[in-house]
Amino acid sequence: MFHLLLAIIYLAFISLGLPDGLLGSAWPSMYQEFQVPVSYAGIISMIISGGTIVSSLQSDRLTLRLGPGKVTALSVAMTAAALFGFSFSHSFLPLCLWAVPYGLGAGSVDAALNNYVALHYTSRHMSWLHCMWGVGASAGPYIMGRVLSGGASWNTGYRYIGILQVALTAILFLSLPLWKTRNVSGAASGSSSGAAIDKDAAEVADTAKAAYTRKPLSLGQILRIPGAREVMVAFFCYCALEQTTGLWASSYLALHEGISSETAAFYASLFFIGITAGRAASGFLTLRFSDTQMIRLGQGIILLGILILFLPFSGTASLAGLIVIGLGCAPIYPCIIHSTPDHFGADLSQAVIGVQMASAYVGSCLMPPIFGLIANHISIALFPPFLLVILVLMFLMHERLLTKRGRTPSA
Repeated sequence: MFHLLLAIIYLAFISLGLPDGLLGSAWPSMYQEFQVPVSYAGIISMIISGGTIVSSLQSDRLTLRLGPGKVTALSVAMTAAALFGFSFSHSFLPLCLWAVPYGLGAGSVDAALNNYVALHYTSRHMSWLHCMWGVGASAGPYIMGRVLSGGASWNTGYRYIGILQVALTAILFLSLPLWKTRNVSGAASGSSSGAAIDKDAAEVADTAKAAYTRKPLSLGQILRIPGAREVMVAFFCYCALEQTTGLWASSYLALHEGISSETAAFYASLFFIGITAGRAASGFLTLRFSDTQMIRLGQGIILLGILILFLPFSGTASLAGLIVIGLGCAPIYPCIIHSTPDHFGADLSQAVIGVQMASAYVGSCLMPPIFGLIANHISIALFPPFLLVILVLMFLMHERLLTKRGRTPSA
């Protein structure tokens, strides 16, 4: 039965990714219909990001009160309702209103699911689950593209994704009994079934008791935990680097390297393919390497990719650099999340993961526009140095986290 729950969690991670690329793929049709400036997509994105930050900070309280299963099911239901709200909207203001539950649902489910997986499954499943997020994030724009190319409106595309979310909501509510206790049959370490469950029954019982029976922590209490601020900054930097690269790679190739806009857009998409493929490969590498080693490996690969961008060659070198950066990004997000219970303990992991997620959303929301100002007022050629500064800060904060939590340099 626990393996059935794992399959459901895989579906939930696909569901997390499905709505993420919809706004970008549908906006060229949406803003013309609404007769608003193209830049208004940023307003909706900011509202969604604000909701995810708020719900991430409240995820500890919600998960302790309701449990991870109910939080996941209710959050996906809220996202489904928001998607249907989008699908029936025909002006800009309703979109802004529906963006509120859209963001609130996304933040809670992200923190609750990630903590549950970190507590109960091995690192390889965390990598593969985030790979499934990449599958969902790729499938959403594909579905929207097929709908638009078939002559239907963007509303229909949102409605189709909403139907998929409703179906998943029903599955999640039916699966609630599976979340209450872990099925211990066949859960012993080294099970021949090949399951990723590597904790015995007593350890799981202690983990669940520690994780879900304490009182919720305030933000101030969380920030006073040794290492909490460092991991927040490290996560902020990772998501800032990923989102800045994803948003500005195409413009950098077109404006700095002289590549055509169409070709640059295609090349930039390979960055995300690198992340998705890298996370699939990372799942196997975690069988040999620890979370800390995987994070350092990813940082080293990102450094290599950034250095390639500095090379004075043609756009082909920049293309290779972006793919390498994507591969380097792959293990960092899931391994930071998975290592949280190990660093802070099962009793504090939900609280810390909640503020990590909030910090991540702040980085995703804040840093790409900041680089946009730099590119506009100084030069887009500063793209590689900008990424390098973020990477160095991420590395320093992660190493400081290890020191504060008593980890050896070779951990």
